[in-house]
Amino acid sequence: MTMGEQQFLYLIRATRPGFMTEMTPEEEAVMAAHFEYLQKLLEEGVLIMAGPCLDRAFGIAIFRAENETAAWLIAQNDPSVKVGVMTVEMHPYRMSLWRKPE
Repeated sequence: MTMGEQQFLYLIRATRPGFMTEMTPEEEAVMAAHFEYLQKLLEEGVLIMAGPCLDRAFGIAIFRAENETAAWLIAQNDPSVKVGVMTVEMHPYRMSLWRKPE
């Protein structure tokens, strides 16, 4: 991490019950754009990790940003949040322990 850079976690949840098992074609396209957005952030070195809960309750992304304002911009530019199929919750975060790749 660079000086002034912080870590954040955003949690996203579907805005309607049954979303993950009954997506419309439009929602499927939005979720594909969501995945591409996260892939781009990973390639840029912003995203640390992301993924959904297997019980489909929510998804998380852990990423780097200069400050909370920049973190909110990243979260709010997620296509799934932008079009309103997901809500977002933001938290400052610090990775303390993790297993390094072998």
